[in-house]
Amino acid sequence: MTDTTSETVHSATDLLFEKFGDAIQADDREGYEGVIVSSDQLVDVAQSIRDDLGYNLLTNLSYVDYLADDFFEVVYHAYRVPAGGPPLTFRARTPRNEAILPSLTGVWPSADFQEREAWDLMGIRFAGHPNLKRILTWEGFEGHPMRKDWREPFYEEDNKPFKTRWPGGEVDRAEMRVPYGMNVQYPAGFTVDGYSPEGDAALYAGLAVPESASGIGVQQIKTDQLVVNLGPQHPSTHGVFRMTVTLDGETITRLEPVMGYLHRNHEQIGERNTYLMNMPYTDRLDYISSMANNMAYAITVEKMLGQEVPYRAELLRVLMVELTRIVNHYWAIGFLLNDLGAFFTPSLYAILERELVLDLFEATTGSRMMCNYMRFGGVAYDLPPYIGGPAVKPGDRARELDTLQFLNDLVFERLPRSLDELDRLLTTNEVIITRCKGVGVLPADVAIAYGATGPVLRASGVPYDLRRADPYSIYNDLDFDVAVRYNGDTYDRYLIRMDEVRQSLRILQQVVPMLKETAGEDYWAGKRPYNVRVPVGEHYGHHENPKGELGFHIVSDGTANPYRYHIRAPSFINITPLEEMCRGSKIADAIIILGSIDIVLGELDR
Repeated sequence: MTDTTSETVHSATDLLFEKFGDAIQADDREGYEGVIVSSDQLVDVAQSIRDDLGYNLLTNLSYVDYLADDFFEVVYHAYRVPAGGPPLTFRARTPRNEAILPSLTGVWPSADFQEREAWDLMGIRFAGHPNLKRILTWEGFEGHPMRKDWREPFYEEDNKPFKTRWPGGEVDRAEMRVPYGMNVQYPAGFTVDGYSPEGDAALYAGLAVPESASGIGVQQIKTDQLVVNLGPQHPSTHGVFRMTVTLDGETITRLEPVMGYLHRNHEQIGERNTYLMNMPYTDRLDYISSMANNMAYAITVEKMLGQEVPYRAELLRVLMVELTRIVNHYWAIGFLLNDLGAFFTPSLYAILERELVLDLFEATTGSRMMCNYMRFGGVAYDLPPYIGGPAVKPGDRARELDTLQFLNDLVFERLPRSLDELDRLLTTNEVIITRCKGVGVLPADVAIAYGATGPVLRASGVPYDLRRADPYSIYNDLDFDVAVRYNGDTYDRYLIRMDEVRQSLRILQQVVPMLKETAGEDYWAGKRPYNVRVPVGEHYGHHENPKGELGFHIVSDGTANPYRYHIRAPSFINITPLEEMCRGSKIADAIIILGSIDIVLGELDR
């Protein structure tokens, strides 16, 4: 954080003190930043933060259970877009026994799903929320699993490593001691009679619309509005995701995303793990982008540790992350075409190039998808001297290729050539233009209000990229442009990914020669600790992931395990304006609008 940006945040908080007086308190806890806002003034303060101070993007809403102090704390991180800079952090508290705060959905619609998550997992009610119900678990779920005093049937201990595993390794799993049938918790007085585990009655009640008239020519034909489901078991929903849609004919009038089918409470697992144990778990979020997930988590913990990273390690990180960005965008483009009906042929064009990148990942990390590569202070391994190549003819052993030569050919020849080919085949294709132009329009102001980031935001004309807006690693030393498109439709969300692949290639073409120059230098700073203890405090770290801003809000109590481990998942936030993007479109368009957002359910549900 530069002095200038620090002064910007300080002057903003000074204005809040001046305007709201005793409703604002400085957070004087060691390792914390921002201000504490009185709950009865929270909406007014938030309105001022947005309108008077210009922090128009509420990117993250986290929640913490301070069990010993008997209160919950909701932490908000707001940014100026597209100006950039660090966040203005503010927080509000509520007693645990009567947890209620005012909703900020009227100030920032991006709070919608995040407040529902805080209600679902922590039990904090948000007065004035338009649709406050569970979002990742089901209606009727017993308890709120992120509370520090909540225990699941298979509970063993608060923190890992569990005593039954370490140091002796005598495995005694809790599930072995729990009788069959006792592994589910039910509310008091629960019976299965008339119970819908998905809470469909409440869902459909919210979507029900009176009958209406649709106009055809000069005649008015009276039609009933129809509620249909897409998913959760459907190839077009990109995983176990459900869209419940109200239709007038084939026109969408209402749409509600229904998620949580893949939820495994990653965050509770993360709070029981040690800091280092969490690194491979980040791979499983957006499993197309494990390297980028690693980096987002690593830079967050490194900031709290005050950990330096060697220059070669930074080069290796940027290499892997930008290759990941290319892989992600190729995958997104291929499957967008699949959603358009071009069954698998465009996907295979993209997958072919992806396989070459995964060859490098496998040679370096030992894994093609779940790479577990970053470490606090560097990376786990340097590049290998050789990488396996294809056999010259069937029956021959695979050849060994010089890794740097392989990289050189990949970023200077193979990937640019394949991108040009995709561009030539797809960009002017009349089917793509007809189906995508003007479909699923997301205006810039609506995108910001709903918290969209990444390609979804930049395709709406907002040049906001964390690599430039709040720089980290060595991105300030690299020459590249922030790609931006201005129509905010499905076609521009396709084009922006093509643009971003070209910018990633520009970055890689600078990094690869520097890797040759720094060969043999350190790729890890200092010792390689088995574990780390993070100083007391909190930090919100974020990273420009291929799908948008991936953030980690971590609270440390000074032990080897995070006290709070919260993930701001771009797929989860980017899906918030889906109804706005689909309303008025045809049912067939909802499929490609969803595809143009580019979600992964492992990240959305966590």
